[in-house]
Amino acid sequence: MVRSGLLAAASAAAMAACLALATPAFAAPEKTASATAGAVRQDGLLPVYVDNSRGRILLSLPAPDAQGVSGRFLYVTALKTGLGSAPVGLDRARIGDTQVLAFRRIGRKVVAEFENHRFRAAGAPDAEQAAAREAFSVSTVWAGDVIETTPDGRTLVDIGGFLTRDGIGVADALKQAGEAGYKLVPDLSLADPGAVKVFPENLEFEARQTYASDTPGPEVRNIAPDPKLITFEVRHSLVKLPEPGYEPRVFDPRTGGFSTMVLDYAAPLGEEIVQRYANRFRLEKTDPAAARSPVKKPIVFYVDRAAPEPIRSALVDGAAWWNQAFDAAGFVDAFQVKVLPEGADPLDVRYNVINWVDRATRGWSYGQAVVDPRTGEIVKGSVLLGALRVRQDMLIFEGLVGAHHNGTGGPNDPIQVSLARLRQLSAHEVGHSIGFAHNFAGSTQDRASVMDYPAPRVLLKDGRIDLSDAYGVDIGGWDKFTVDWLYGEGGESAQRKVKASVDQGQRYVTDVDARPMGVAQPWGSLWDDGPDPAAELTRMMAVRRAALGQFGLGALKPGEPVANLKRKYAPIYLLHRYQLEAASKLVGGVDFAYAVIGDGRETSHPVPAAQQRAALSALLATLAPGELDTPETLTAMLSSAQSGDPDRQYTIEVFATAGGPVFDPLVAAEVAAGLTLDNLLAPDRMARLVDQHRRDPAQLGAGEMLDQLMDTVFTPATGRLGEVSRRVQTRLVLNLANAARDPKVSPAVAAEIGARLAALPARLKGGADAADRAHRQRLIALLGDPALLADLSAPRLKPQTPPGMPIGDGDFGGR
Repeated sequence: MVRSGLLAAASAAAMAACLALATPAFAAPEKTASATAGAVRQDGLLPVYVDNSRGRILLSLPAPDAQGVSGRFLYVTALKTGLGSAPVGLDRARIGDTQVLAFRRIGRKVVAEFENHRFRAAGAPDAEQAAAREAFSVSTVWAGDVIETTPDGRTLVDIGGFLTRDGIGVADALKQAGEAGYKLVPDLSLADPGAVKVFPENLEFEARQTYASDTPGPEVRNIAPDPKLITFEVRHSLVKLPEPGYEPRVFDPRTGGFSTMVLDYAAPLGEEIVQRYANRFRLEKTDPAAARSPVKKPIVFYVDRAAPEPIRSALVDGAAWWNQAFDAAGFVDAFQVKVLPEGADPLDVRYNVINWVDRATRGWSYGQAVVDPRTGEIVKGSVLLGALRVRQDMLIFEGLVGAHHNGTGGPNDPIQVSLARLRQLSAHEVGHSIGFAHNFAGSTQDRASVMDYPAPRVLLKDGRIDLSDAYGVDIGGWDKFTVDWLYGEGGESAQRKVKASVDQGQRYVTDVDARPMGVAQPWGSLWDDGPDPAAELTRMMAVRRAALGQFGLGALKPGEPVANLKRKYAPIYLLHRYQLEAASKLVGGVDFAYAVIGDGRETSHPVPAAQQRAALSALLATLAPGELDTPETLTAMLSSAQSGDPDRQYTIEVFATAGGPVFDPLVAAEVAAGLTLDNLLAPDRMARLVDQHRRDPAQLGAGEMLDQLMDTVFTPATGRLGEVSRRVQTRLVLNLANAARDPKVSPAVAAEIGARLAALPARLKGGADAADRAHRQRLIALLGDPALLADLSAPRLKPQTPPGMPIGDGDFGGR
């Protein structure tokens, strides 16, 4: 015992000596009485000295450890003020990526370093962990001079330069949006001492940053007082690292969530190095053994007070639907929604906030999250809702049923229907912020998920438009499953939940297999409805005919300019556009799942031949000249002119005209026909048709599809429909010529297209009248002039389609 005690004492002395040698010694800058003179100390997560008179923000960092690190924090940036441009995306309340930030003392400098926790050797011996850490780069983002070192080793540093750097990527965002040349102006950028907020678990700082460009683009010119200089107020948050005890959950691709990827080089041979952790809040029952229990800390979302009534109440109602799912999973009052308290800061990391954001034109909404990159734990949810989106919804509903229904409170009241849409939107974006991805198959299983993009369910009753069931209410069955899996008991219990979902036939299709044109998955689409996409397209065409038949001056409010009719007409004329996309996915479609070995869904299956041919018939019906023509009574109404300052919300939303305000029904026809042609002739879809027919001659092939397409489009039309038909024929020839040259088109598809184009001149001989003969001769001449054909078929020459989304083109959001 005595011998052991002496050895222990000797070892302790030796270890203390080693530690003393390992701890870096820094030459302290000369201490002066003025280092913090005039500054006010605020104590919280770290002491902060705020010096308003000299414009300084001084941070007191702990004594550095053996590696020189004076503290690690989660670091988050956000825009307190935005640009106001939907295409650029620099919106109020937008947040940047979450980083693990370390302040490191190196000599007379303090550097801010983003650590790289994606690559690791978890639980391995120190040497292995060090090897993994040293193999991959960190990012040093700032260095500042040490102002003072106190006797207890603390370091005082002015972080103004850290706060004024472009930490959220403003310049890159502007460049990617075509607003090139903007650079940070140091002389016009400064940290704001008056905005410092200090709390026990987070510090909040702000800086004004100004960016300059000699070549501002159209978005900035449309918004900024001086487009050559644009200023943002940027929030920087230092957040205490989450306490130990959070248990990461391994991501399952079948469960509809987001994940954080790490590479663990300590994984045993035979196990995957790449691991994904499901993103989720820390939610713990007070009684873990109980089937139903209150929680230690509920998830609370706050609605921005900037949202006016009745919008604010609709946002509260819709977001609160999620409590239904948490309650079904056994969490009592675990999810709550309130209005943000008066004076509370929506960017404060302690609050999960549904932000109401104004922009110059309508745009996407987003569900954002602050996520610990080490574990996938969600620390803060931040929803961004575009304020103009609901105005676009109202515009569509006024076009469908008439503006006279506004304020009536009935089932066709555009205001009430738009509020119903807002409830669904609030639930959808909050769903992203609590960990859930899009499920674009929800619409095929009777509104199974609020994480789908819902088309308004427009019905016909006695030949009239009916909006009484436009949007669903409450959370869906898929959403209840995902909450139970993500937040409920893990392990074998979680696996049983997934098996039950698979056995029930719940569908899940997310962005990568739903958004691109030509994707194979038949059940994942945006803004569609119903269990049979082709049958629903046929139904929607009937609804569209009724809507166009009723459309007119009644869509306008009293005193509204008649020119606005043109804007309201575009979404009604293109009412079928998204159901058309959904139906097209049946053609050459392949049903597959995000399967895991043993779940019984390992093999994919082509859409049955009969279903593909039914979809093709429904799609070809949209090309009938009678469907594409604009009624004569409307054509006369749609040419009213605007006066006054140009309104970008108007100019980007309408069809190209025949000069000035004059509506061009043939442009509208060409645009609508182009939607069908683009979807049918997508290179990937055509390639699958070739292969499916090769493997099973009973399947629809590319040749059969092209023949039916040619027969439909070149069926003669007479009278006022003749010119519509000729316009669509020209568009088809140009699309085919472009597809034949597309390097993404397979050789077999190019051959099939080439054969049809080669045979077309023989088909074009003759003509019903002089105009038809002239048109056919022009097409023959065009087919004989490859250079001219190539030039005219360039995609840039196609008439521009008025924007659809949002209601949605473009979210990954989209989130």
